[in-house]
Amino acid sequence: MSEVIQDGKFVELTYKVADKASGHVLTRVDFPLGYVHGHNEILAPFVHKELEGRAAGDVIEVPIDGNLIFGPRDESLVFSDYLENVPEEYRQVGTSILMENDKGQTRSFIVTRMDDETLTVDGNNPLCGREVVFTLEILTVRDATDEEMKTGGTIGAGPDVDPSLLRAV
Repeated sequence: MSEVIQDGKFVELTYKVADKASGHVLTRVDFPLGYVHGHNEILAPFVHKELEGRAAGDVIEVPIDGNLIFGPRDESLVFSDYLENVPEEYRQVGTSILMENDKGQTRSFIVTRMDDETLTVDGNNPLCGREVVFTLEILTVRDATDEEMKTGGTIGAGPDVDPSLLRAV
C-alpha cells in the first residue's frame, strides 16, 4: 500500500499553472519541490488541502479563481509614464519593480508594455481576473526524517527557491 499525503509526510512534486481559457502555461516548476506536509506549506492552503490523501504518481488539477485569492483587478494600479522618466534598468517587459508609497508601504509592479515613447506598469497580481488550472504531479510521499521535520523540507542540494514566491498559487 502506498503512503498518502498527510501531516508529517515528506512530499515532492512538480507543477504548472495554465490559463483556463487559453491553455497557455503561465509558470511551471519542473525541478521537484520538497516539503513536509503540515509543517512547511509552500503553496496556497487550499492547494495543500487538495493534496491530502493523494499518493505518489497522482496528478491532480486544482482550478483557481485569481479574484478569490488576490481580489478583483484594480485599474488604478496600472499606469504609464514617458520612457525618458524611467531608469534604463526597468525598460524591459516582465521586469519587476518594487515601489514605495508615501506611507512606506511597498508593492511590486511589473512592466507590462513598452513602446518608443511610454512604459506601462501594473501593480495587480498577474492572476487577478484570471481563472487558472494548477496541475500538480506528486512524485514522492514518505515519512519525513527528523532533520526534514526540523527544517520543513528537503535536505541537500537543489535550487534555491524563495517560498514566498510560491504562495501566489
